[in-house]
Amino acid sequence: MDHSPEEIAKHVRTYIFVFVALLILTGATVAVSLLHVPVVTAVLIAMLIASVKGSLVACFFMHLMTERKLIYSVLILTVIFFIFVMTIPSMDAQSNNQLTF
Repeated sequence: MDHSPEEIAKHVRTYIFVFVALLILTGATVAVSLLHVPVVTAVLIAMLIASVKGSLVACFFMHLMTERKLIYSVLILTVIFFIFVMTIPSMDAQSNNQLTF
């Protein structure tokens, strides 16, 4: 990893840009609450804005954009574990020749 002043300045600019975007999106969320739109529409718009804000935080401040290999590995492991956990009850029911709910 390069720790040159230029590289650090580039990262700082990125963080400032994301911070300003989060401020603007927070203002947009407040503006949506002041609009006279149906509640369902306001909630949907606010959730969309919150999703974008959460994505910005996760991708840039938590550095998830640069950890793709690790994220995919953990995701695959989670899916395998989920399938394993979901098949255990059916394996037990088949061995007893009965289904219990």
